[in-house]
Amino acid sequence: MLCKKCGSTPLSDNEDVCQVCLTKSTTNRKGKGIAIVFIGITALFVLASGLFILLRPNNSQAHYPSLTDDYFQNTMISAGGNHSMLVTNDNELWAWGFNTAGQLGDGTILNRYYPVHIMDDIVFVSTGAAHTMAIKTDGSLWGWGWNKYGILGDGTTHDQHSPVHIMDDVVYVSAGTWHTMAITSDGSLWAWGANLWGQLGNGTRIDQSKPIHIMDDVATVFAGNSFTFAIRSDESLWGWGNNINNMLGITTIGVQQYSPIYIMDNTVAVSASTTHVAAIKNNNSLWTWGSQWEVPPVGEDVSYVIQYTYPRQVMNNIISISSGFLQYNMAIKADNSLWAWGGNSHGQLGDGTTMGRVDPVNIMDNVITVSAGDLFTLALQADGSLWAWGRNDFGQLGDGTTEDRHYPVRIIESVLTP
Repeated sequence: MLCKKCGSTPLSDNEDVCQVCLTKSTTNRKGKGIAIVFIGITALFVLASGLFILLRPNNSQAHYPSLTDDYFQNTMISAGGNHSMLVTNDNELWAWGFNTAGQLGDGTILNRYYPVHIMDDIVFVSTGAAHTMAIKTDGSLWGWGWNKYGILGDGTTHDQHSPVHIMDDVVYVSAGTWHTMAITSDGSLWAWGANLWGQLGNGTRIDQSKPIHIMDDVATVFAGNSFTFAIRSDESLWGWGNNINNMLGITTIGVQQYSPIYIMDNTVAVSASTTHVAAIKNNNSLWTWGSQWEVPPVGEDVSYVIQYTYPRQVMNNIISISSGFLQYNMAIKADNSLWAWGGNSHGQLGDGTTMGRVDPVNIMDNVITVSAGDLFTLALQADGSLWAWGRNDFGQLGDGTTEDRHYPVRIIESVLTP
């Protein structure tokens, strides 16, 4: 169950509101002084299968302006529950935002409204609702933050406020709401954490506090709220776990799947919110399914949604997709224009309003990568500038305030070094 006030912090069974919402801490600590923060796009991985995948934090695909441009190697952004992470081009990890479970990894539970340095030698990071997973240059996987159900994979269920070593030989990791998935260099898929809905994919509903093997020949994976999607090296998309909102794109609505099932072919990227899925095919067409935001009939609630059982094509010429909490999407076209649609209660679309959009609207141009979190969004432009908008009650935008932003606000003028 999630906190009824902030809507993102996982709680114990006997809790309704998280401690931070109860106390509403206004602590505003500024971390290490930095004039320039290096944020960018993801690393390029060549898996054992030989498949090239441009992997994104928060499990959506990213676009490289140039695969030989050193400025954009090993850099990325990741928007989580209410916290943000970045990896610089010199492999430094920085964090800011909500920190009630130690998800920033700075050894405290203090919220941070400016980026603070966490650790070095990082090549990849993924943020969950209240935990973080990162891969070092040597392939070792580290985790910290909320750890109920063993979501960190360290064999315990104790929160960790600083990074702890989990496993080795890892090339990709995806931090979900209740569970975590990782891929090793041989293309094998591993899982741990909560398994009530079968989201681990091992055929059971038993939670796991240490990594267990699920399947082989996997190119990329997405750990969602209570479900998982994996793309194999042949570009086939597989899914398992919760299917209440038609998340798995199959006819058996509401029937959970405890083992991987085939969904569709020719898939190169996948992302999802809590109730819907978006995937890019190898012809750059975008497909969606599940519960999606629609314009409500007159007199009905603004959170009106409609369900689509099967994948349906919605856009073309898409090179990157990131889906955020409560049915909203951010997509980058081949011309690097950024488009948004769906729910917009906190201005997370970035169009200057809080009105939901059924049809995609252009937000900004020259965008290299985007990451949609829990009602807030991070984006990087080709000139190296970092922009953020949407929900900001815990400083997750990194602008030093707790004010929501309904349009893109430049956080860093340039994240690139000479």
